[in-house]
Amino acid sequence: MTLITGIERRRRWSLEERAEILAAADEPGAVVAEVARRSDVCTSLVYKWRREARSPATPPGFASVVAEQPASMPAAGLDAGVILVELKDARIRIGANAQSAMIAATLKALRS
Repeated sequence: MTLITGIERRRRWSLEERAEILAAADEPGAVVAEVARRSDVCTSLVYKWRREARSPATPPGFASVVAEQPASMPAAGLDAGVILVELKDARIRIGANAQSAMIAATLKALRS
C-alpha cells in the first residue's frame, strides 16, 4: 500500500521499468491486471505502453506517388493540366478545371 501525504504527483516510469512491466505482461499465462497490480500501475497504462511499443515508429501518412509517363501514350497525347488515374478496373482523366467535389465524388464511387 502506498500512502501519499501532501500534494499528489504523477509518477514517472523509466524506459527500463516500462520494459520490465511489459515483459512480465507478455509472459505466457500472465494476466495484465495482476502484473499491473504488482507493479502499482494502472491496467490501462500497461495497455497503452503495449500499444505504443507495437506501433510503428513513424505515424501513418500519405503514400508516396511516382508520376511517370506510360510507354503506350506519347507526350503529345497528354493534355497539359490533366491527371490520369489508373485503377485495376478503370482509367479516369481529371481536367485542371474540374471541381474538387466532383473529383472526390468520382474517386469515392470508384472505391466502393
